[in-house]
Amino acid sequence: MAARTPTPGDADPVDVAELSYASAGAELDGIIQEFEAGVVDVDRLVGQLERAADIVDELDRRLRRTRMRVEELVPRLEAVGREDEAVLDEAGSDGPTGEPGPDGGSATASPGLF
Repeated sequence: MAARTPTPGDADPVDVAELSYASAGAELDGIIQEFEAGVVDVDRLVGQLERAADIVDELDRRLRRTRMRVEELVPRLEAVGREDEAVLDEAGSDGPTGEPGPDGGSATASPGLF
């Protein structure tokens, strides 16, 4: 079921910024379905277009903010991964697989146990 879209007569339409990403997307889908079906009342047309534009702007803002945050976090996670690899290399191991490590050494953590 598509989310009900506020009309100009609604008492307090929910601010787009307060909607979850999924709820905002569902409301936008509902507005688009109304337009595609040709069921938008002329009295609501401008209000629906404005609401749709507000939702698109908010979702775009959230995506941009998320992308920036991911771009900040990925290098930190990669650095931790490199640090972990360095620790394993210092121990002469790349993990418990028995496969050679990147330097050609054994990856067995405890040689001679088996």
